Amino acid sequence: MAVYVDDAVTLWRGRRWAHLMADTLDELHAFAAELGIPRHAFQNRTSGAHYDVPADLRERALALGAVPISRHRDREQVRTVIAKARAQGRGDAD
Repeated sequence: MAVYVDDAVTLWRGRRWAHLMADTLDELHAFAAELGIPRHAFQNRTSGAHYDVPADLRERALALGAVPISRHRDREQVRTVIAKARAQGRGDAD
């Protein structure tokens, strides 16, 4: 099992953001908690269950063992991770 952080450093509100995803929701929530991200920040969407992560926390996530994935270099792996995130994200409260 693994937790992933992408390089999609999207500019929003003056900061760059990435996405934290995982093979399971339990892993995702535990890792986010370890990063200090509050549970209410969880994005449970049909587009994919994830947490938005500012660039500085992305670096900490990598130091804690998150697997870096690049939408530019790791396209097949990114598709697999996003497919898992979509299967987990259905708009429910969890």
